[in-house]
Amino acid sequence: MTSIDAGTTSSGGNRAATQDHSEGMAYLETLPKRVVTTYIPLFLIIVVLLFPFYWMALTAVKPDDQLIDMDRVNPFWTWTPTFKHFYKLLFESEYPRWLWNTMFIATCATFISLVASVLAAYAIVRLRFKGGNVVGALIFLAYLVPPSILFIPLATVIYKVGLFDTPLALILVYPTILIPFSTWLLMGYFKTIPYELEECALIDGASRSQILIKIILPLAIPGLISAFIFSFTLCWNEFIYALTFLSSTQNKTVPVAIVNEFVDGDIYRWGSLMAGALAGSLPLVILYAFFVEHYVSAMTGAVKE
Repeated sequence: MTSIDAGTTSSGGNRAATQDHSEGMAYLETLPKRVVTTYIPLFLIIVVLLFPFYWMALTAVKPDDQLIDMDRVNPFWTWTPTFKHFYKLLFESEYPRWLWNTMFIATCATFISLVASVLAAYAIVRLRFKGGNVVGALIFLAYLVPPSILFIPLATVIYKVGLFDTPLALILVYPTILIPFSTWLLMGYFKTIPYELEECALIDGASRSQILIKIILPLAIPGLISAFIFSFTLCWNEFIYALTFLSSTQNKTVPVAIVNEFVDGDIYRWGSLMAGALAGSLPLVILYAFFVEHYVSAMTGAVKE
């Protein structure tokens, strides 16, 4: 009996060792497949995404004599970096003012858009009135209207009400392109919240405003963060409306100002242009880096609820 047990144990150990060995070999056999199907595509995607930022940063620190001489110097590297372009950008132009204008306009327009979108999405999804789905679809269709079609009539309205060349013009115009998509996005998040929570609150005597503020909004934090990031990014990068509604140098936003002020006819000051674009993208990078962690934690909290 003992010899049988020993033989069984020995054979079991051999099978386990063989299984472990086969699993290890299977991993080695699938490694080339992983390289072809995962690592190489991932590397190409990273290169495609990061190369524009690398080229922008490289151009911003290159001396002037290396910006256009591609034969004598290496176009993909420089051994004599300079911060002259950043100095001119920050201290010899109105770039800090342009950055403040962009931040102020984007923050105000995003806040207005989120408030309106929350109220619209809550009314369409939670109040259950006839034709709510049709209204939601029409709101989303309004987002599909190209800004290039709307900026001419909007410019006429802005000029007649006396808001031309003021930040308030963009603050009031940007919600026309932000509210439709933000409303559609929040509608999807509001639909995932159980109606029973709201019905219990109504039975306990809560008002609609209390339900919205204390129940719906805390559970819809991921949607609010997503809508905020989308709206703020769109406001920060918007070009057509800012170019049309703002004319004076001190009132311009970063996307328009760096193009108008650092291009003299057919002469492009590439160092200052790339320095302005790089500095203008840093606030968005910081914003995304900050909100990614909060977005994940908000998603986890919503699942736990």
